[in-house]
Amino acid sequence: MLDKQSVLPYISGMKYNLDKGCHAVYSLQFHYVACVKYRRRVLNGDVAERLKDINLRVAEKFGVTVLEQETDENHIHILFQSKPQVTLSRFVNSLKAVSARALFTEFPNLRTVLRGKHFWSPSYFLATTGQVSMDDLRRYVQGQGKDDDESV
Repeated sequence: MLDKQSVLPYISGMKYNLDKGCHAVYSLQFHYVACVKYRRRVLNGDVAERLKDINLRVAEKFGVTVLEQETDENHIHILFQSKPQVTLSRFVNSLKAVSARALFTEFPNLRTVLRGKHFWSPSYFLATTGQVSMDDLRRYVQGQGKDDDESV
């Protein structure tokens, strides 16, 4: 069985905060950004706070942990960590769909401001984040199989 202790010798020198499942040890964090349709400035006050609550509820259903989330007036940033089994596109689409439906229901004036049924812009930004820099990883991988004197 794979556990954190059996993986550590292979990633020694790397500073990961590890999670584990039945057959995997992993460290998966992401940065997600979504913009309000037409960049309307509607994410403030009660709307922003309710959006954050909705996001936490959706994340919990997917087994995703929200590390940080904050809104500006027309977009939201979320840092989250996930399990390998989570389909990221399904998670993101659920965040957008569930939050749009709930916000339109709870704040009907948003439909007027956004002129219709779409709350979010159809596009979004999603990037992996690292606990180790790409340069450190490259040096580590390049040093594999070399004598300890030559490796990084």
